[in-house]
Amino acid sequence: MKLAFDLNQVTLVEFGVGRDDGNGQTFVAVPVDGKVQTALREMTQATWQAMQQDEDGPTKYEPSDKHGSVAWLYLPLADDMAAGVRDLHQAVNLPMDAAALTSPADVFCYFVRLTDNQQRKLTALRRATQFKGIVKNRGRLIRLLDDTLHIVEDTLFKLDSDFDLLIDNQNVHILRPSGFEFAGKLQQAILDAVPGNMAAIKAELTFIEFDRIEQYSAKHPRAARYLASIRGQEEMKNIDKAALKKLCKSTGVDVSELKGKVIISDGHEMAFLQVLDRRRYQLELVKDKPEKFVAASRKPIK
Repeated sequence: MKLAFDLNQVTLVEFGVGRDDGNGQTFVAVPVDGKVQTALREMTQATWQAMQQDEDGPTKYEPSDKHGSVAWLYLPLADDMAAGVRDLHQAVNLPMDAAALTSPADVFCYFVRLTDNQQRKLTALRRATQFKGIVKNRGRLIRLLDDTLHIVEDTLFKLDSDFDLLIDNQNVHILRPSGFEFAGKLQQAILDAVPGNMAAIKAELTFIEFDRIEQYSAKHPRAARYLASIRGQEEMKNIDKAALKKLCKSTGVDVSELKGKVIISDGHEMAFLQVLDRRRYQLELVKDKPEKFVAASRKPIK
């Protein structure tokens, strides 16, 4: 997968931060000098280089996967789950606030927006951890200036070595899934999406009684993630009832049938969602000793 941006032909660098002062999140631009702009460009290049080192190549972000701390994933920018970061990428005329860093504790992320010589945009974002900082601590931080050690009186901010994600005009390229989920407020967004996801699934799988699943998913983020993943599968609408019941039986998921509807037993909601999300399976490599498993991640074999 290529980046829809030329990192070697950057014509504009804009720095900014995301702030949350308890009254909601806002993004503002912060003026920086040429040396900081150069450092931000180097961070962006380091992020893309780190992604290229993933030999498995990018795989599409699945909300129900359990990702490692670092993994090259992608998500189409038009996807509903990209809405939070898409708004930042497409925002125009962000307000300038030179005093945005006077309250470091309010900063939850920082970002750079680049423009190349074809007027294409690239946004790179990092969850604020060490950037929040080395806040002024009189008498403890010192620096060498003119061959003399001086106490640092000002608040300092430390940039990271790379970003959590890059956003071009086609995709969100993710290096740290947790950073993407945090910046995009994904957990709450997925919980909020339960009614819509459930309605779409019900319309296709009319032979399943989903009331218990819907109630359960509204209170359990992991179940809500499974729903989001299931809805996004093209083959979801082609699930066969007999095959579904057979897989439930072989993998220990208790279901029954009443008036043509598959009924999920109490306590088996999560397991049933794992079946629908193609994560629950059985192997029998030792004769007469079947083993049941749940896949933490799902990658098709080509």
